[in-house]
Amino acid sequence: MKKITLILITLLFISALPAQAAIEKKERLWQDETVYSIMIDRFNNGDINNDIDANAKDPNVYNGGDFQGIIDKLDYIHDMGFTAIRLTPIFDNAKNGYHGYWVNDFYKTDEHFGSIKTFQKLVKEAHKRKIKVLIDFVTNNTAVSHPWVKDSSKQDWFHQKQEISDRNNQQSLENGWVNGLPDLNQDNPEVEKYLIDAAKWWIKKTDVDGYSLPEVNHVPLSFWTDFSNEVKKEKKDFFLLGVMSENTNIDMNQYHSVGIDSLFDYSQSEKLRKAFATTNQPFSPLTPAFESSQKKSGLMANFLDNEYTVRFTNDIVDERQFPGSRWKTALTYLYTTPGIPFFYYGTEIALIGGEVPDNRRQMNFRTEKELIDYITKLAEQRKQLASLTRGTMEMLYDKGGMVVYKRVYKGETSIIAINNSTKSQKVILTEDQLAGGKELRGLLAGDLVRSRDHQYILIVDRDVSEIYVLTEKSGIKISLIVSLIIVYILVGIFLFFIIKRRKNKKIV
Repeated sequence: MKKITLILITLLFISALPAQAAIEKKERLWQDETVYSIMIDRFNNGDINNDIDANAKDPNVYNGGDFQGIIDKLDYIHDMGFTAIRLTPIFDNAKNGYHGYWVNDFYKTDEHFGSIKTFQKLVKEAHKRKIKVLIDFVTNNTAVSHPWVKDSSKQDWFHQKQEISDRNNQQSLENGWVNGLPDLNQDNPEVEKYLIDAAKWWIKKTDVDGYSLPEVNHVPLSFWTDFSNEVKKEKKDFFLLGVMSENTNIDMNQYHSVGIDSLFDYSQSEKLRKAFATTNQPFSPLTPAFESSQKKSGLMANFLDNEYTVRFTNDIVDERQFPGSRWKTALTYLYTTPGIPFFYYGTEIALIGGEVPDNRRQMNFRTEKELIDYITKLAEQRKQLASLTRGTMEMLYDKGGMVVYKRVYKGETSIIAINNSTKSQKVILTEDQLAGGKELRGLLAGDLVRSRDHQYILIVDRDVSEIYVLTEKSGIKISLIVSLIIVYILVGIFLFFIIKRRKNKKIV
């Protein structure tokens, strides 16, 4: 009887959901993910036993963060709604290589981060929480101290020592040394084989779900063709993210054509930062990139900052704005437009930071409940509404810092309204833009807008955003009333038998 009652109560709640509620996502696609990017050394110190030469007060050396520290915070990450994590390189590094980019050994974990066994545990624990794991895989260079550098038999494994002279010249990018680091010659078959074999080994050994590829545009396209073909044979839906150099003018389509699934676009990031660091900015410069993204299955990597850039909070403070409000507005846009949101650790506490290494400050887990709660709400909507991750995007209104756009997927329609201006805004949507006779139900602030005369009138306060789902007009639902009656009857019967049983026991 208890089970029947519980089942009917569950059906009752389901029947109370809006018509055209969330379309079930039968299989997770990469555009459904929301990624939390972590610099391992700066996130959380979970094991003090590996704090070799660590100094938490010096931003240029190891500070103590490690694999165990990430394991300890997986629930924290999961509870904010993130479905994937991206980690800086895990490989053994040269002295002070806290960031992971000075690789000394491609087959060992860095001793400051923990053993390969602990990393395997990290991946396993992440997968238990349905969190995917990406790691940076360095292919462009090694550390100066790498044994190959002094090995006379491997001199042709590197390009001749020379700095990059022209960042708009592809040959210079591919052959030049970045910051004095020995530049690998991927045209050498032995180098290509070694890097691909190592990449495949880590997939087999740890079950990671993808690689992010630093300085992807410093490596020949021919290498990426072979690399992507080989590593994707090791695991279904294995993901490759290209991390471009800043301010590059290279055509990104060519990287998609050789198997790179998604790319960081710094030029788009700069436009996002300009639009959201302060108020009353136009959104029009952002639109072309998202239109282009839709043609690539929504796999653009959207971000406001990362381990290479100044923190976005700095931009906000420079504009004398309140970080919480600006971050909420910016993240609403990031979470509801085509592509995959990449969220840099510390954003949830509006962490500040200038140029490298200041932008890589240690994470502080002090409570910033309001912003964290908002991020969690956004993530919930991304999970529930397929239109936010897979739908088409159409701009409906863009004026003076107020923007309204539509996402549509398999009959599900979401309307996103963002007021990034200094005053309340009124926007009228016509039947040409949105089917009349229905209503818009707000999922962030609980706003409700009914169609009147085939129009929807949105009134949005400053610094407020809303995600609406288009539904049939609410009213008295017969199915809801019937469900309630059945539940009450069954509960009554259940209580009757309980009372009768107790009376019988007393008589005995």
